[in-house]
Amino acid sequence: MSGFNTEYRPLAERMRPTTLSEFVGQRHILQPGKVLRNAIESDQLASMILWGPPGVGKTTLARIIARVTRSDFHVMSAVTAGVKDIRKIIEVAEKNKVLQQRTVLFIDEIHRFNKAQQDALLHSVEDGTLLLIGATTENPGFEVNQPLLSRCQVYKLYSLSEDETGNVIDRALNSDKKMREEQITLNSDARTLLISLSGGDARTALTALELAAQLIQPDSSGAKQITAETIHQAVQKRSVLYDKKGDYHYDVISAFIKSVRGSDPDAALYWLAHMVEAGEDPLFIARRLVILASEDIGNADPHALMVATSAFQAVNVIGMPEARLILAQATTYLASAQKSNASYLAINQAQQDVQKKPAPDVPLHLRNAPTRLMKQFGYGEAYQYPHDHGGFIEQSYFPENRERVYYRPTRNGIEAKIKERLQNLWPRRKR
Repeated sequence: MSGFNTEYRPLAERMRPTTLSEFVGQRHILQPGKVLRNAIESDQLASMILWGPPGVGKTTLARIIARVTRSDFHVMSAVTAGVKDIRKIIEVAEKNKVLQQRTVLFIDEIHRFNKAQQDALLHSVEDGTLLLIGATTENPGFEVNQPLLSRCQVYKLYSLSEDETGNVIDRALNSDKKMREEQITLNSDARTLLISLSGGDARTALTALELAAQLIQPDSSGAKQITAETIHQAVQKRSVLYDKKGDYHYDVISAFIKSVRGSDPDAALYWLAHMVEAGEDPLFIARRLVILASEDIGNADPHALMVATSAFQAVNVIGMPEARLILAQATTYLASAQKSNASYLAINQAQQDVQKKPAPDVPLHLRNAPTRLMKQFGYGEAYQYPHDHGGFIEQSYFPENRERVYYRPTRNGIEAKIKERLQNLWPRRKR
């Protein structure tokens, strides 16, 4: 727009890189010699999906690709666009194709497109009329239709490292005209805090930096030095990257469960705190602990299941914020408990055997005989009541020719005693 003052744009927009040399992060695909860098510089691009958290450069990278390859660039938001909008872009792309000009269509939040919208892109992507660049924070394997996904290269983007986030902040302070004119500086504590609170999100870092600069008054020399306190005021509370239906949600609960399974109560508490701070449903966490108590602890410590189920009931009654204490208690107990997955392995193996073979006849001596006719046919005949024989009797409870050992107790915790007892009984069972 003529006469528009670019300084009115947000700092994050003013500092948006325009070349690959300015782009920060994603070195695994963009440093010289890497796959996407080579494809861009040799102009041998295929449609792609950029998958990663917010603020890591998905939109910026799409713009750079279009600029370097001198393509006609179009942006579309999956939140507001429909099939009609897609068809309009395709018409433009078909005209560009006649003129031998590439058309790049960038679709933000492509995971929000429904099947009809995604299908509308298929032919144009396949025949090269469009170079599609989709951006998503969700796993495209779950959210993008397979026909469209198969026509695209997927690139995984990652949160910026602390050094990379620091480079973004330093570049803004040193290169942005408005920042230089206002003599904005950060003391070391403020810089460290800003990097930490941004969580690898460049846009968050720059937005917080700009707001902090607006909160302070210049000193006698006209300069503005941002302190850690000012950063706290600007950010208020650390932005936790956590979508309850997104990939990071499942990554965090996975890290939590694996920490408990790995007997590390401290790491488990860290991931628990992460979920609590992000507003995760406490009952979801409690349910996972109940499952874990059987799957990973089992009979090595039978009390674990009681602790977990009691925690679930208490969390349901108490609610947050006090429920975090109950979750913490259950988490630390389960993480510290002896572990055994013997029951888990046993039921899996038993189910596999059942699935592979037809349903057997239940042996007659194991069947109930509530009627006279059933007794005449031998139901329940020859069954021996174990309590009449000291609690154990040498008889088979398997169908014919189906005997097998599934449950193999470990030597951990209480299960060691179970193992000893069963080892004494196994020879008699086989007889």
